[in-house]
Amino acid sequence: MNIKTLKHFLALAETLHFGRASDDCHISISALSRNIRHLEDELGVTLFHRDNRTVTLTREGQRFLQYARETSSQWNLIRHELTDNSGQLSGEISIYCSVTASYSFLFELLNRFRQVHPRIEIKLHTGDPDKAISRILDSNEDITIAARPIAMNRGLAFKPITKSPLVFIAPLEQQPNVSTTSPQTPQEWGQVPMIVSEAGVSRNRVDDWFRDIGVTPNIYAQVAGNEAIVSMVSLGFGIGVVPKIVLDNSPLIDRVQILNVQPELEPYDIGLFTLKKTLKNPLVEAFWELM
Repeated sequence: MNIKTLKHFLALAETLHFGRASDDCHISISALSRNIRHLEDELGVTLFHRDNRTVTLTREGQRFLQYARETSSQWNLIRHELTDNSGQLSGEISIYCSVTASYSFLFELLNRFRQVHPRIEIKLHTGDPDKAISRILDSNEDITIAARPIAMNRGLAFKPITKSPLVFIAPLEQQPNVSTTSPQTPQEWGQVPMIVSEAGVSRNRVDDWFRDIGVTPNIYAQVAGNEAIVSMVSLGFGIGVVPKIVLDNSPLIDRVQILNVQPELEPYDIGLFTLKKTLKNPLVEAFWELM
């Protein structure tokens, strides 16, 4: 086994697509497939399920993924320590966050980081914020930006960046069956169509809020991603709940309005997450300490 083979495995495990993985590794699809087969022969297990349409990790592949990530990270560190006499850190770290977080926080962070550590490469992934912490726990990323949950895994480290209120939003213009003013009674709240997150901190806050007022919400749609909630509310599908920072950065801000709802939802505590053990990586520590 060599480090290039591990990197080929990591590329395929991340993309689950031979074409994209081969492009990332700058090798042919046939060469990538051959290297993966050799790795499986060495290990004596099948790492990927393959058919004509899909590629998925086997149970053994999922276990090997964590080893491959840790080994690749350690290889980069020791190579840097042995060969770099410049005193500057070099290598790669991966960051995951929502699209909103990428331009709300990361622009300033990465600008500062690049000036101090120009030889560290940033691999940025964006997606559903509700998946951010799980990607850290599964060792898919080094760092993520997300909202702090009420109960946090003991293996996680957290550094706060800011707080953002969670707000109820409604369409600005009157729509059929959707009020542009805040419902005043539990009965009215039980009738209004709600657009909420599928999971995560925001959904937990909403569920708790309705439970406290003794109402079973009328869920019109469960959405992955806060930006999509703003879009659906602006089109008049219902009342939604989003972090105010998402609304402030939305191109649709002029098509929705914030409702004055009491009691208010508990605000988001937004910050950096990583595994405590990952802070031993000097590249991650450098980014962490820049905050």
